[in-house]
Amino acid sequence: MPLFEIETNAHIIITWAEDESAAQSVVDEAYPSDEVIRLTKRPRDSWVISKGALGLSTPAIDPCGVARDCLSKSAGDKVHAIRLYRQETGSDLETARKVIESNMVMGW
Repeated sequence: MPLFEIETNAHIIITWAEDESAAQSVVDEAYPSDEVIRLTKRPRDSWVISKGALGLSTPAIDPCGVARDCLSKSAGDKVHAIRLYRQETGSDLETARKVIESNMVMGW
């Protein structure tokens, strides 16, 4: 059975369903007042949520604030933002890439 990601105006629901209409029914039954904004069939049968992307990790500095500042300075140019982040934090390339991309996902 496929895995669906359903975003409503108030929730993000991850559920297995036979098809999109069955996934819509899950929302209708559980949250009848919610409006579905996005309904996506996931390409795999598992779901991973990055604790770093949610801001639940506890690094020594606030990478989100620094990364968002770098993204702002670079006008959203990912490669330039990675360079700026490395200069400001002394991070290696892989760490800087992960932090910048995570913040781009969050909509910096």
